[in-house]
Parts: sequence; C-alpha cells; structure tokens
Amino acid sequence: MGNTDALLEELTALRRQLHREPELSGQEAGTAGCIRNFLVDCGADEIHDSLGGHGLAAVFRAPGRKPGPAVMLRAELDALPLDEKFDSPWSSQVPGCAHKCGHDGHMAILAGVARRLQKHPPASGSVVLLFQPAEETGNGAAALLSDDRFQALKPDWIFALHNLPGHPAWSILTREGAFAAGSVGVRIKLSGKTSHAAYPEQGNSPDLAMAKLVTGLVNLTQDNDDGLALVTVVHARLGEQTFGISPGDAEVLATIRSDRDEVLKQLKDSAAELGNAVALGSDLGCEIEYCEEFPVTTNDPEAVAVIRQVAGELDLDLESPEESPFRWSEDFGLLVRWAGRGAMFGLGAGAEHPVLHGPDYDFNDDLILPGVTFMERIGRMILAG
Repeated sequence: MGNTDALLEELTALRRQLHREPELSGQEAGTAGCIRNFLVDCGADEIHDSLGGHGLAAVFRAPGRKPGPAVMLRAELDALPLDEKFDSPWSSQVPGCAHKCGHDGHMAILAGVARRLQKHPPASGSVVLLFQPAEETGNGAAALLSDDRFQALKPDWIFALHNLPGHPAWSILTREGAFAAGSVGVRIKLSGKTSHAAYPEQGNSPDLAMAKLVTGLVNLTQDNDDGLALVTVVHARLGEQTFGISPGDAEVLATIRSDRDEVLKQLKDSAAELGNAVALGSDLGCEIEYCEEFPVTTNDPEAVAVIRQVAGELDLDLESPEESPFRWSEDFGLLVRWAGRGAMFGLGAGAEHPVLHGPDYDFNDDLILPGVTFMERIGRMILAG
C-alpha cells in the first residue's frame, strides 16, 4: 500500500470514528481528546488545550524556529442536535446528535495536514491547526477570542474550508467580500390574559397581536433591495389553548440574515421595535431575546487570491457562488477580523450529494485527500513568500 493510500485509510478511519461519537456544541471533550491524541502522534511542537472551552490548537514550527509568517487553518469540533437517518457501520451512536454538517470530515482533513507537516515541517514560520468548539451555536469563535492563551497564537493569515453539497466534487468556491451571511435568532414573547375565543378583541389575549407581529417581521425587508436582507419566521406558537379559550401568551421565533453587518443590526433593532410596538398597541407584555449571533464572513482579497492560485496549481475547477453570499452563517467571520487576513472557501461535495443538515447527509470521504492537499498547499505557499 502506498503512502497516499495509507494516509487515506488512516484519515477515513478517524473521520468515521468521529462520526460514530459526535458531541454537541460546548460538550466536545471526547472529540477534542481524540484529536489531541492524533496530534501528539504527529509530533506537533506545541498543543494548546481547552481553548474557549474544548478548543485546541497544534503548532508546527520550522526547524530551528526559522522566522516567517504564521498561518492558521481551522476546522470545527461540534455536531448537530439531529438524529441519524441512515444505517452504516459508522452511524452515530449518540441519540439526538449527529455530524450532519461535515465537521468530522473537516477535522480529518486538518489531521491529514498534521501528518504531512510531521514528515515535511514548514520551511519557515509556523502552521497552526485550530480545532474550534461550538461553531454551530455561534459561540465558539467568540469564546476563543476571550481566551488570552488563544490570543497569543494570533496568526498573520487564517483559512477555513466547508464542504458544499450541490456543487461538483472537488470544485472550489470562493469570492472576495461577503462569503457567508450574518444572522441572528430573535425570540419575541408576548404575555397578556386569557379571553373567550369568540371575543379575543374584548380581552387581553395575544393571538391577534401575534398575527400582526408575524406579518410585520416578514415585511421588515421591503426597503432593503440592495443585497441580501431576509427575515424568516421559523416558529409561532400560542400558549395552551382549547376551542373556547384564547391563550394568554404567545411566542414568535425568527431568523434575520444579511450580507452586511450594518443591515443585520438595523433589522435586529427593527424587529425589537416592532415587537414592543405590537405589544404596546395590544396592552401586552413583551420580552425579546437574541441567540446564535453570527457576523458576516468577509473574505480578504489577498487571501482569496491565494485560494485561487492554489486551485489553479492543482487544476481544480473554480466556481463563483451563485448565491452572493451564501445564506448560511459561520462564526469564522470573527476569526478573519481578528487575524486581519483570511478567507473561507467551499469544497464541492458532489452535485447530487445529500444537503447539509439533512437526515441522509454524510461527509463524502473522497474529499479528504484533496482537502488535505489544498489546505497544506495554502500554508506552504504563504510561508514560501
């Protein structure tokens, strides 16, 4: 068996082990331990544990610590609160938890970069492999940035990839500027009193107010025609009810998305103003909460140029995302701002591959070695100057 075959076999086994034993955001102790053992075996010069929770970073330095830039490559540790819907030897063994976004594959790719760096250390500078906790909730990057030990690892460049079903396998998708939308979840709770269901207007029930609130939320983006601005009501619920009683409380959950941070803030403020106005007009109490806040992931032009150059050298197809940016969100945007130069790119998982977060999704193992080679090449290109 050749070296490439042996590496693929090792990384595929690691990926499937991680898939069998997923952990939710903020609970990734076992996953981090597994990755740490692998990195120790790869002879990393430094391993930093428990960063921002269960995050870890492995540093590979040039022999003799020859000076040069530092390049950080990032993957994610956490899985999703979803059940596995396919049967395989590596299916999730944890009820209500599964790797339905491919973070297991992203970790395997960075593990492969560690193996390559073990055999061929950087010629100068350093490569830092970051395994980030709690990406799915939007808490992980912020937690890392509040950790002084992580701040001490600040690189000159940072890169991340994400597998993307619906695009030809091994194609590379990137663009300058906004790459992935910013988003925030909004929870608006209305509270009043029960009333007779035949006369809700005579009482203090929030059922009519909830209808106004839902309509108002989806119409918040009418004046934002330039770029992405989207408010999606994902859940609207009245409290306990029977056929004769209008409930005394209601709850509306919505997601706000935009490709501009200033528009995201504007829509967030507008949603709060709307909730308070609707509540005031119906003499209701109002509570507003925000969760899972993700900034816009904005790609630096110099970093995108590096990605495009590597794609050309490896003879991989470059695609411009039809969505500009993608509607999904990533907290990687915080790390790019911190580092100063960086970018995320997509690695096509197959035009017919099951979608991310879908019940039948599984990472495409054929992406592992191309991903390793691409990420390794990014690091070496920058370190070579």
